[in-house]
Order: sequence, then structure tokens, then C-alpha cells
Amino acid sequence: MKPRHALLAAAIAGALVLTACRRDAEPAPAPAVSKAATQSGETADQFVARVNAEVRKLSTELNSAQWLSATYINGDSELVAAKANERWLGQLNTWIEQSKRYDGQALKPETARALKLLRLWTSMPAPKDPQKLEELTQLATRMEGMYGAGSYCTGEGSTRQCRDIGQLSDVLAKSRDYNAQLDAWQGWHTISIPMRKDYVRFAELVNEGAKELGFADAGELWRSGYDMTPAELASESDRLWGQVKPLYEQLHCYARGKLDAQYGKDKGEVAGGLLPAHLMGNLWQQDWSNLWDILQPYKDAGSLDVNGALKRMADADLARELGKPVASDASAAERGFLAQRAAQLATAKAMTERAQDFYVSLGMPKLPESYWQKSQFVKPLDRDVVCHASAWDMNMAGDVRTKMCIAPTEEDLTTIYHELGHLYYDLAYNAQPPIFQNGAHDGFHEAIGDTIVLAMTPKYLASVGLVDEPKQSREALIDAQMRMALAKVAFLPFGLMIDRWRWGVFDGSIQPDHYNAAWWELKAKYQGVAPATKRGEEFFDPGAKYHVPGNTPYTRYFLSHILQFQFYKALCDASGFKGPLYECSFYGSKAAGDKYWAMLSKGSSQPWQQTMKELTGSEKMDASAVLEYFAPLQDWLKQQNAGQQCGWQASASGA
Repeated sequence: MKPRHALLAAAIAGALVLTACRRDAEPAPAPAVSKAATQSGETADQFVARVNAEVRKLSTELNSAQWLSATYINGDSELVAAKANERWLGQLNTWIEQSKRYDGQALKPETARALKLLRLWTSMPAPKDPQKLEELTQLATRMEGMYGAGSYCTGEGSTRQCRDIGQLSDVLAKSRDYNAQLDAWQGWHTISIPMRKDYVRFAELVNEGAKELGFADAGELWRSGYDMTPAELASESDRLWGQVKPLYEQLHCYARGKLDAQYGKDKGEVAGGLLPAHLMGNLWQQDWSNLWDILQPYKDAGSLDVNGALKRMADADLARELGKPVASDASAAERGFLAQRAAQLATAKAMTERAQDFYVSLGMPKLPESYWQKSQFVKPLDRDVVCHASAWDMNMAGDVRTKMCIAPTEEDLTTIYHELGHLYYDLAYNAQPPIFQNGAHDGFHEAIGDTIVLAMTPKYLASVGLVDEPKQSREALIDAQMRMALAKVAFLPFGLMIDRWRWGVFDGSIQPDHYNAAWWELKAKYQGVAPATKRGEEFFDPGAKYHVPGNTPYTRYFLSHILQFQFYKALCDASGFKGPLYECSFYGSKAAGDKYWAMLSKGSSQPWQQTMKELTGSEKMDASAVLEYFAPLQDWLKQQNAGQQCGWQASASGA
């Protein structure tokens, strides 16, 4: 997901555990509570035990409706999912109301924590009014369906051509035709225009639900799930951004110079020194890895062409499938089609097995056989699906899955490593009571797999045959650091600005008639990015990013990009590695794996600060490990940018 890296998404913040890369789908209902169970004689401990038992018992049914709605998009599955959400949210409201009878009582610490987490269980708080609850779930399901089925169509009649998100993304990734890239970027952003009216009403309804739970608005509820006050969380994220902003500014300056050289200054930047949104190789400018051909510092420093290795793997799989015997009556076209589909699946599974191997090398278990049978690895041909990568814990007892439309690219490979991090977190804390089956905070869940991605050093990639043996030179080091920075550093401001927009929507400081303008103002402020053409309020560009119609809080992804470097440093230390941080791969280290698994197994059973201290020795989130890791690159960028006018004017956003 990528959430990234996207997605992703997060369902219920605790017990229903569709991991945080999933959309914010809410699970189906628990059964009606018996009269005996709700009698005032039920103690707080008994109440928590009952809720845990009910959730665990129904977890498979709860998540199945959401799985179907994401992998079989049609009116029937949308209805089933909406009704499941509706019943679940009604039951959740009942549980929360019942929990209030224990306010002010002396409780065991674990019971008090369970009750607190229960009240923060959803990022889609529903109004108590049954009609409004039904309306909310219908809106949520409809918007997600719009996104999943979104495509950009041109032409009429027999010349009509439609392209989905994968095909449009491919244009941005591979084409260097300015106009083709602009057309693809603008085309994808047409899919969200019909969402605007629904999103306005959606925000009104979740705010009403949040207020009924005692919060000022839905944004305050979101910011309350971090074992600190909402104001402290906002301040903490600002502090962390302040630590890494100078590094991002240097990367931004370097990228702008290279785009100017590629396209000319009149096209390579937007007025004020902003980067053109459609030229960054990614629909949302959150990951610049696809600009490697433009931004690679040294062309002869050694190959880091993971894409090339994966393409060779895919070609070999296709050749093997074409060589298999087929029915004698099969036409050449049929044979080629079936072989291609079989090869796509084989390549996707091989990429996933490669990722699994890293976790197993740390002493973690192999994924269950059911994972390989039930996951979605490639896009089906016969139906619409949500391709946004996500990880799912279906029953809180080992039925884990991923949902992707895997292509043989480096981006998808690292996304698989990321998604499996969610699943190994799920498997580690499955022994916890359901209310504690979640990350220490939501940023932890997103950081687990990306910590592994940091350990995918050039030496590791060479050891598994994905790149040539790396050269030992300063040029090779800068190339390797740039490769990582295009994914990790480029993402940081994007990870911050999405929720800044939604917090403003929820608290009323961003009104519906200013939705799009505010979106681009924030992208200009944080990312230094702008559209090349005017984007008025007839557009709803926020909805072109999955996590907005999917209602997935996004600050978690920013925090994860800080946490993963802290986790990485701690695991490198545990493995006994000696040397510069950026050279560390703890692949094969059982000592690092044991320490990681111990942390994962705690789930959300204790404040994240305690969990953090047990792994890293510190109770604070801190970006110093990010700066330590990228120190060589930051020094190099300053040298490259010497004499350049770095920075940008956020007012020149083009919105």
C-alpha cells in the first residue's frame, strides 16, 4: 500500500483486524445481546470477555462480506457489504453505550484499556439514527465501488477505449511523452467527480456519529487512538516532519532540475518551482521510483534494475507455460491466452514466495496453505475488483490473505513484502484477545513490512538473483540511496497532507465549495507539487486516491515511514551488524526475528510507548534514524543543488 504503497486500508481498529492496508470497511454484525448478558450485574471484566467472544466467534462471517465486496464488485455484493456494515455499526454503538456504565469504576488496567479501545474501534463512526446509519453504509460502499470500477474512456462506438488504474499508471511510469502522461493523469481523476456529493454527505454523517461518541468531530476521534491527546498527536507529526523536511527539500530540488533537463523548464516545473503532478511517475506523486531512468545519479555504477530481473522471470514463466501440452483442439490464440494467464499467476506467486522467504529466514512460520488457495494474486478477467493492495485477517485464527493485481515490477514486489508484514503481525498477535488484535498504534502496522523492505539492500537483492553483484563505490552507494529515497523520502509529505485535508473537512475549516482548492493548496505546501492545468471545484481530486473514498486514516503511513527506520536500526543492532546503517540487512538473523516477533505478539495490549521501548529502547518516535540512513545522499544532494534556487512558492499551486 504501498499504501504505498497503498492501502490499503484499515478496517476496524482492533478486533476485526482487516489489516491497516485494507479499506476502512466495517465488518458484519454480532448477534443480538441476550437480556441476561446486559443486566446491570455484568461486571466490566465479564462485559469485555463477552464482546471478545462474540467478535471472535463471528469474525469469518464479518470479514467475508467485505472480501466479496472487494473481489466481486457488483450490486449484490455492495448490498451485502452495506448491510453488514449497517448491522455491525449498530451493534458497535450498542456495545459502546453499554460500556459507559463502567465509567468511574476502579478497573483492572487491561480492562480499562479494552474499554478505551472499544470506543475507538471504528474510523467510520455511525449516527445512532437507524436511517442515517443505513445511509452512511450505503454511501461508503457506493464510493468504494466507484473507485474499484473506475476507468477512463475515450472515443465512441467501435473506437471506444477504456483504461483502468493499472493501465493509466503504466503510462505515467513508462512514457516520457508529456501529453500522454497528462492525458493519463487527468483521465484517472475523472473517476472521482461523481463522488463529491456523496463525500459531502458522508462527512456530515461520520461527524454526527463522532459527536454522539463524545468527540468534537471525526478527525478528533481519529487522532485519539495514539495513547496521547489529539492535540499532542498533531503536534508530534509536525515535529517529525520538521526533522525530515530539509532532506525532502533537497530531493525535490534535484528532481526539479532533472525534469527541467528532460522536458524543458517551461514543462519540467510549474510556476513557483512546483513539480508537475503528471510527471512524477505516480498518479498521486507519493512514490517517485518510476522516474529512475531520469533521476539515477550514476548510470554506470552497477545495475539496480529489479524490473528487468522480474521481466525475465515473467518471460521464463510464459515460455514454460507455452511449452506445456494442451488440448489438440485448442487454437493458437486460445493456447497463448491460457499460457499467459497461467504465467501471470505463476510469476505473482513466485514474487510472493520470495517475500515470504525473508520472513521465514528470521524464524517466522510459513504462511498457511489456505493463503495460497484463497488470496487474489492477479486481476480476474470476469469481474471488477479493487486492485489496491491489501492484507486481510479473515477469522483471527490463521486465515490470512492478500488482495492484489500483481505485475512483475519492483514496485509490486516491495508492496508484497509490505503486505506480508501485516499478515505476520496478524499471525503473531492472534493469541491476544480480539480487542487487542491490532497494531500498537496504526503506524506500527504499516511499518512492519516496510522495515523488511529497508533490509532489501543491494547485497540482499544480489543474493536472491534480482540485481547484479553490487559494486563497492561511492557512486554505487549514492545510486542505492537514491533508489530508496524515491520511495521513502518522496512519500513523507504526501503521508502527512491527506489527513490534514480530512481533518479540515471534518472540523469545518475546509468547506465543500473549497474541497479541491484546499487539496491542491496542501499538496503545494507539503509536497511542492501542482497540477499543470487548472483544477476547479468541478473536480474532486481527493477522491482519486483510494484512501479518501475508502475512508482510511492516512497519518499512519507518515508515522510508519518514521517508525520503520527506528525498527530497522533496532533489528540491525539485534542481529549484531556492525557498519553504516544503510548497509545492514538482517536477512537470516534469528536474533532479530525473535525480537521482532516478540514485539508483534503484543498487539495493542499495552500503550505503544511501552512496546516501542521494548524493541528500540526509546518511548519516542524520532526521525534521527532516517537522517542517519540517508546522510550520504543528503550530503550529495546538497553538492548537486549548490547554486540552485531550491524550495518553492506554495501559493502558485495552479488550483
